[in-house]
Amino acid sequence: MSKLHIKKGDTVVVRSGADKGKKGKVVRIITKDGRAVVEGVRMMKKHVRARQDGKKGQVIEVAMPLAISKLALAEKSN
Repeated sequence: MSKLHIKKGDTVVVRSGADKGKKGKVVRIITKDGRAVVEGVRMMKKHVRARQDGKKGQVIEVAMPLAISKLALAEKSN
């Protein structure tokens, strides 16, 4: 894969898809898949099972990765 134009900590804008126009900070880069996790973008609900007796399971929202080609750099991190 060629060199990526986005790195962790940059602020990006989503160029296409359901979240088009949303801005967020890059939390994680997955280089082998060419994907990035952006804070507040592509939020999915995940069901979490109770791990201890007496505790309840819950539904949490997690940011899922999206293709780097769908992102445009808004602000660079230093």
